[in-house]
Amino acid sequence: MIQVINLSKSFKDGVDVLKNVSIDFKEGELVIIKGKSGSGKSTLLSLLAGLSKPTSGEVIVDSKHISKLPDHFSSAYRRDNIGIIFQKYNLIPDISVKENILLPLVPLNLSLGEINNKALNVMKLFHIEHKANELVKNLSGGEQQRTAIARANVANPKIILADEPTANLDEKLSLSFIEMLKQMKSERKTIIVATHDPLFFDLDFVDRVIDFDS
Repeated sequence: MIQVINLSKSFKDGVDVLKNVSIDFKEGELVIIKGKSGSGKSTLLSLLAGLSKPTSGEVIVDSKHISKLPDHFSSAYRRDNIGIIFQKYNLIPDISVKENILLPLVPLNLSLGEINNKALNVMKLFHIEHKANELVKNLSGGEQQRTAIARANVANPKIILADEPTANLDEKLSLSFIEMLKQMKSERKTIIVATHDPLFFDLDFVDRVIDFDS
């Protein structure tokens, strides 16, 4: 489903973050990208999402070469395929939970009824429907996390990318996220999690752990 072929990424200061990385990700697979800060995990996710361009190499998703797409085509690729769970959530604090969640649906030209149904269904799935009209800035950390996960899933993307999703969470909330991760995997989504949190490394429903420190 996803092919990463000889992928390299260098920055203007000459630092090579990724160098000749090749990985295949299968449909419905849950893969943990393990590594300390600076090992290139987040950079890989950015390249998979089409948020940045590689210095060299290819990212191919369902036989489509996405690594050199013009920006407006990259946006369409993300809209149609990718859900992203950011480390710091990237929610808009002064609008409601429901409004944050339905934002990915705006470009899809759906009816108001369809948008509301999709938002309600995903809020129920991740147990945040009771906060639908609450401003995000009034939420707890766990509630913000559930909102971010619901937003990433509302358009039913086939690929979920999670960047250090438990970095700002205590152990209880981290374990809650792992349960939600299991739910997402049961829906046959392809999930790639970049993390250095050891809670992820021995989960029985993880298909592979790839070590970027080795």
